[in-house]
Amino acid sequence: MNKTPLLLAFLALASAVPAHAQGKVKVKSKSAAGKPATKIKTTTGKAAGNDWSVKYADQVTAERLRTHLAVLASDEYEGRETGQKGQHMAADYVAKQFKTAGLTGPVTTGTDPYQQHFDVEQVTWAEGNTLKVGSTSYDWLTDFYGLGDSPFGQETSVKPVFVGYGIEQDGYSDYAGVDVKGKDILVLLGEPTGDGGKALLSADGAPTKWGTDYRGKAQLATQKGARTVFFVSFNPTSNFAKQTGRIASYIARPSMVMVGNDKPSRVPSFFISPAVGLAVLGTTDAAMQAYLGKINSTKQPVAATFTVVPMLIKAERKREKLDTQNVLGFIEGTDKKADVIVISAHHDHLGKHDGQIFNGADDDGSGTSAIITMAEAFARAKKEGHGPRRSLLFLSVTGEEKGLFGSEYYSKHPIFPLASTELDLNVDMIGRTDVEHEGKPDYVYVIGSDKLASQLKVILEAENKQYGPIDLDYRFDDPNDPNRFYYRSDHYNFAVNKVPVAFFFNGVHADYHQQSDEIEKIEFAKMEKRARLVFHTAWELANRDGRIVVDSNKP
Repeated sequence: MNKTPLLLAFLALASAVPAHAQGKVKVKSKSAAGKPATKIKTTTGKAAGNDWSVKYADQVTAERLRTHLAVLASDEYEGRETGQKGQHMAADYVAKQFKTAGLTGPVTTGTDPYQQHFDVEQVTWAEGNTLKVGSTSYDWLTDFYGLGDSPFGQETSVKPVFVGYGIEQDGYSDYAGVDVKGKDILVLLGEPTGDGGKALLSADGAPTKWGTDYRGKAQLATQKGARTVFFVSFNPTSNFAKQTGRIASYIARPSMVMVGNDKPSRVPSFFISPAVGLAVLGTTDAAMQAYLGKINSTKQPVAATFTVVPMLIKAERKREKLDTQNVLGFIEGTDKKADVIVISAHHDHLGKHDGQIFNGADDDGSGTSAIITMAEAFARAKKEGHGPRRSLLFLSVTGEEKGLFGSEYYSKHPIFPLASTELDLNVDMIGRTDVEHEGKPDYVYVIGSDKLASQLKVILEAENKQYGPIDLDYRFDDPNDPNRFYYRSDHYNFAVNKVPVAFFFNGVHADYHQQSDEIEKIEFAKMEKRARLVFHTAWELANRDGRIVVDSNKP
């Protein structure tokens, strides 16, 4: 899953303050609140006394999952970093497994019909980046730094538009009456707070997404058409120099952008020290604290009277083009083959850093191993005359950790039209237990299952009840979830194109994005149950009479 804990820790500190299935039954499911949900008809997967869904789900075993994961999460694969040797090895391995199982390769370009190649750029910050306000010069990684891309390869004069906290929600908008299209903007980290640091824009005083993750503000700035956003914190408890020192090595690492992506998914972001922020706004800390106090007391944006001073900035990026690839395995359906169900996971991880290999056994070796094993089971069903009515596309994507690149590329260059793509079941981390569920019965977080199609959640619950059950935890469906998990894995690039999704996830743990995420810590019995739930759900969706309907638009 896409996230860097050290970076987010800093930002938190900075902002804190079948054809064979003929029988039908009616299924009555309960919602998370315990109320009866919509009644739908669903196929049982039974024919002539045989439940084929069970027969082939039984092929999804802990032993088979371990076999694949032992390869993908081995040191030989060097952490599977996008565009590097280990990621190419992982792609080759997945492609070989699909081919051996009997899936077809649907890619018509290139030399391998199982691999969809595209280019990314490996980008590093050049030496000699500078920022100057008036006659005062400021230093890179001392007073400012950037994340993402940069339009400032040459020294550029920037006079940013100040938009307060950069928040927009019901009853509060820093963008009201402000046109920022094509402009650079200056945004405060954090959010309005009251006594004891309680957030004023939430019902219970708990921090909102605006105060815990800069990316929500960057995404909003992107939607508003801003060119770049400069973030600054005037929280007296923050220490920009100390926090920057903690993540300097991360910033110095190469990052990646997609080649030819004229409209990046998020606007380039820069972070400046309080000293730089005060200089640009032409004010003092006392005046700034008074301004923030007015916002806190009124719980509304306050028109600023600061006189913005232009700054000269040079933030150059060096670029190297790299090849990377998604892997696709296809099983053609029978009477409903024009409808395509995607089952996805990402095979990339973080690679090697400072001599340590980040093998990513859970993230997302677990998901990749699961979709390979499910593909094998579905392929065997087809060989034995019980193939799905709808077509299945097993999609192992690259570049998730770098910014959901592989799924974004596929969504823009789909092998099968998105209009024919009924849904995506995405598997990203299903091999561990998070703190919330230690000592409790087995579970899986399910995210987004009714945000676009209410039937999907009902079908999933019915399959879980019939073949599980395990606890389905929906807490991260909350649109105010500060973790923003719905936006952070590959299903999202289907969801933004109005393709219904369900994201299966075990939550984060102490080894998440650490060198210690190793196969020895995978709980294969739980992983098997979770993978089988996805298999049963896919089986039902692939074989039911009706295609699920896009009837929701939940945030």
